[in-house]
Amino acid sequence: MVETGKPMNAKPSSATSQSSGTLSRRHFSKLLGTSALGTVVAPAFLRGQNLNGKLNIAVIGAGGRGGSNMGDVGKSENIIAVCDVADAALDSAQKKYPQAKRFTDFRKLYEIEKEFDAVVVSTCEHTHAFATLPALKLGKHVYCEKPLTYNIWEARVIREAAAKAKVATQMGTQIHAGDNYRRVVELVQSGAIGPVREVHVWVGRAWGRQSPEAAAKNYDIVDVRERPAEASPVPKGLDWNLWLGPAPFRPFNQVYYPGPKWYRWWDFGNGTMSDLGSHWNDLPFWALKLQSPLTVEAGGPPPHPEIAPASMHATYEYGARGELPPVRLTWHQGEDRPEIWTAGGIPNWESGVLFIGTNGRMLISSYDKYLLLPEKEFSDFKRPQPFIPKSIGHHAEWIHACKTGEPTTCNFQYAGWLTEANHLGNVAYRTGQKLEWDSIKLCATNTRAADKFIRREYRTGWTLS
Repeated sequence: MVETGKPMNAKPSSATSQSSGTLSRRHFSKLLGTSALGTVVAPAFLRGQNLNGKLNIAVIGAGGRGGSNMGDVGKSENIIAVCDVADAALDSAQKKYPQAKRFTDFRKLYEIEKEFDAVVVSTCEHTHAFATLPALKLGKHVYCEKPLTYNIWEARVIREAAAKAKVATQMGTQIHAGDNYRRVVELVQSGAIGPVREVHVWVGRAWGRQSPEAAAKNYDIVDVRERPAEASPVPKGLDWNLWLGPAPFRPFNQVYYPGPKWYRWWDFGNGTMSDLGSHWNDLPFWALKLQSPLTVEAGGPPPHPEIAPASMHATYEYGARGELPPVRLTWHQGEDRPEIWTAGGIPNWESGVLFIGTNGRMLISSYDKYLLLPEKEFSDFKRPQPFIPKSIGHHAEWIHACKTGEPTTCNFQYAGWLTEANHLGNVAYRTGQKLEWDSIKLCATNTRAADKFIRREYRTGWTLS
């Protein structure tokens, strides 16, 4: 088994930096394209043995959110390699983990794959799949920030690769480990408000293209309404070409970098929907056992070719799931709100989830509270005994799963379906059409307009298959 500080099956290596060798794009593409059954190695930890041993972890994306993830897993495990396109992030990481090898290109990091057991991916959305898939193909455990992938097709690729790899996976939906969500799921699934046929989810954040009126209300970080015509000097120590990765080339401008500015640009992200949808749609997805919608329809301001909207809505129709009835889920963001909210029928929480059942309603604020409505009718209600165990911690769940083989709560099977559904809302918005969704064929059966948003062409030198 693995000894503390010593990677399993590791061979002595003279590599001390990314200059120690290069993983060619040809080799990288071959690694991605080869059948997982032919390339997966045994999981780094034999299940149930030496649980006090430490994982050797490679971190891809070391700044911002990545720095936080690295800090959480680094409390108990070994950080043996860090990768980032910005020298500043690497410098900061190596101050905390001076023994970690340093990389700028994650394709080169995979040359030392025998030296690590697991990978934490916290890059920008448009490179998640590219950093994650080779790890799965190599049989490495993977933690990836949300959203799991940039588009629907990538989510399917990653979900299927994870199923073949049989390793521990976790998407960064930290709220899923919170007690409030667990109590709400228990109430919904135990029938506290009766069968649920309608759900509304809304968030006040509006990272996207603003109307002049909304921009004046400071909903956004900065009001950007069009793609800049001019270039800005590339910050010292930033590899802009690697940051772009598979996305179409464009000159550097400070409106794209650093994060979270890139979220709003379609080439790099999907705005508020893909980001906060991973957190807020997670609750009805979990409580109502959702997976793939039958139809999706969206609305809002006219779609912009470059920038995701600040405000919009998307309505999903889900069929029956076993004994659970069909349900309609509507997502609202920015200035868009449910009618019951604007009419004063429920407390005007800035963000929330409303389950509407045959016997009542339940209103949830993500982290700390929920209400059964009308409150007077539930004054004597006896809540069920908790049946969802308390989480040991979002990152701790993943680490525990790596060492034991036990499941995580946001593994890539669950997260893959959630990510596909969230992206579908944006696809419906961008096409301006109601989509009739075929999950098996991964297409809208009533229009070809959705195809280019489901899967895209990559920049020369980047492939995912």
